[in-house]
Amino acid sequence: MAGPGGPGWAPPGGAGGEGPAAPPPPALSHLAADGSARMVDIGDKPETERRATAYARVELRPATLAQICARGTPKGDLFAVARLAGILGAKRTPDLIPLCHPLPLSCVEVAIEPEGEAALAIRCTCATRARTGVEMEAMTGAALAALAVYDMVKGLDRAAAIAEVRLLEKSGGRSGPWRRGES
Repeated sequence: MAGPGGPGWAPPGGAGGEGPAAPPPPALSHLAADGSARMVDIGDKPETERRATAYARVELRPATLAQICARGTPKGDLFAVARLAGILGAKRTPDLIPLCHPLPLSCVEVAIEPEGEAALAIRCTCATRARTGVEMEAMTGAALAALAVYDMVKGLDRAAAIAEVRLLEKSGGRSGPWRRGES
């Protein structure tokens, strides 16, 4: 097992005190003092406009992508099914991710388009006015849309793969805006 406690793992700054000590990591808000998982209390936080966009990539054979773009998949309209799966995933995030707060989503948009000659790019944007962010809703929406794409093409392309799911940007809340690639 690689990672904390596994073979070959060393704490930041090297094993045995080599090199400068790394600063302590920020406290994880979902951990109680005793280390047990807890839901964060957001009762005192102000409601603000919040928005997040996540990305997922599904890698496919070029012939599969061509068939998808020609609307020729045996299970029907892949784009419509994947968009609906993404919307449903965003709406059901607190049912799937144990410590997420239920949020009144004001908008969920799922866009799916070819990326290069052998992939589909999925972007899911969620918005709300709430006391906590919508990053998990956007990421769940993108992930569920990607899973729906895989389900729609698995009979055509067993090598299809969900290559990544990541947050692209978020805005609102105390920490303000953040965009991947910017500090």
